[in-house]
Amino acid sequence: MKKYKYILELHVLLAIYSVSGIASKYAAQQEFLSVRFCLLYGIVVLMLFLYALFWQQMIKKLPLITAYANKAVTVVWGIVWGVLIFDEQISLGKIIGAGVTIAGVYIVVAGEGQIT
Repeated sequence: MKKYKYILELHVLLAIYSVSGIASKYAAQQEFLSVRFCLLYGIVVLMLFLYALFWQQMIKKLPLITAYANKAVTVVWGIVWGVLIFDEQISLGKIIGAGVTIAGVYIVVAGEGQIT
């Protein structure tokens, strides 16, 4: 049961990590080296720094293969943020890709410990 608690914590961390993409996209829309550009990229660097610190803690709690396989979920978060924040459209290909990603993560997590 503790494993699933750590996986939930990992997914919260990955959702936070995916937010750095939002700040990055907004920064790319700013004039190069303007105050807003620097502020937004500062947010990106800060989020990636915090992600790196917490990622190290996660791989102490979970096998690396499980933690790394779950990183693919950031693709799904990218789709969610694209729709909610940037008013992007979801295509059938994106839905299929997200489904394959989630299925792959589930297979890795559910099958962990099956191989001897």
